[in-house]
Amino acid sequence: MNEYFLKLDNQIRKNYIEVIKGFFKWIILGFLMGIILGAVGTSFYYCIESATFFRENHSWIILFLPLAGAAIIYFYNAMGYPKDKGTNLVLLAVRDNEKMGLKHTVSIYVASVITHLFGGSSGREGAALQIGGSIGSQLGRILRLDEDDKRILTMSGMSAAFSALFGTPVAAAFFAMEVISIGIFHYSAIVACVVSSLIANEFSNRFNVGTLKMSVVFPEHTAGVYIKIIGLAVLCALLSNIFCTVMKYTSKAYQKIKNQTLRAVVGGAIVASLTFIIGTFDYNGAGGGIITASFTEPAKPEAFALKLLFTALTLCAGFKGGEIVPVFFVGSTFGSVIADLSGLNCSLGASIGMISLFCGVTNCPIASLLLSLELFGSEGIAFYALSCSISYMLSGYQGLYSEQKILYSKLKTKYINKTIGDKN
Repeated sequence: MNEYFLKLDNQIRKNYIEVIKGFFKWIILGFLMGIILGAVGTSFYYCIESATFFRENHSWIILFLPLAGAAIIYFYNAMGYPKDKGTNLVLLAVRDNEKMGLKHTVSIYVASVITHLFGGSSGREGAALQIGGSIGSQLGRILRLDEDDKRILTMSGMSAAFSALFGTPVAAAFFAMEVISIGIFHYSAIVACVVSSLIANEFSNRFNVGTLKMSVVFPEHTAGVYIKIIGLAVLCALLSNIFCTVMKYTSKAYQKIKNQTLRAVVGGAIVASLTFIIGTFDYNGAGGGIITASFTEPAKPEAFALKLLFTALTLCAGFKGGEIVPVFFVGSTFGSVIADLSGLNCSLGASIGMISLFCGVTNCPIASLLLSLELFGSEGIAFYALSCSISYMLSGYQGLYSEQKILYSKLKTKYINKTIGDKN
């Protein structure tokens, strides 16, 4: 009996030592990733801001958007990425240990700045996920980590880069753990992701990285308000399907142009032409100003549709950046319009639209809820929990990232292991 308890005691001690080693390893590596991605994310933010400032003060530069598209394709080919998978590659780097390196970091960094400089419609947080994931993957190989640890470091990099640019460290940490395989959380990465995200956010704050700042007027919790929020969430779920479908079929339409360079030139020419036809630059770049404005007054009824069109025409042609801020733009302006029609305060409608659409296109209800808390405060948690749950269920099995897996059914406790991009 004594031998049994001695063996048991040794096993417990051994397991605990392993836990302690793992704890300190991810505290240190998480801190390191936070510092690195905080610096890279801060520099990326200021490069994008400088490009945007120049474009807004020299609007003629959008005439060269077709040439910018050709330059991006040439640059990616020169860097060895003729068929770039975008954010999908980050998902594969975590799930299947696909190789990413610093060349990928440089590629998406430079190409995103070019896209914003010349007036393409894109965001930066999606690019940040690629930057963070590629740096994490590369560092994992430099440190000769095993396969599992490289995956964790990749997620840590994703969290840190997203946090540095958007200023929502908790949502950033959980988004990286949730977005890979819907239905499970990669809890093994929780310390690394949370530490790197907090450190990167603190780093970027010290260098005054600007984030979206909106305030929401919350109404009383009445049956009428909840019914209106349910209706808006249902519409946002439908809009998420429209968003993903437009992106999918715009990409297919561009694929008919076999030459990648010509494809980017044509896409750039269409976006530039539409800009001058419509007579506004509201839909070029990220559009952060329009997002914040939708919280104070009803948005233009056509704004959400035009931003979706501009984004699809830009990103599907081969320009770089990200889809997340355009999703925020489309969701907030749509919600602002619907709120004005239904009698809700436009700030509440914009926030519900923004969070619900993000949830619908990413299939990440927990990260979406945490994002709402960090952006708008806890007073509206019941509203956001309701809208995220509805949008998640009704958005179905579509999403922005074709390599994202949904492991469990949205309707039953059933394992389905379905990839978004599957035709079946």
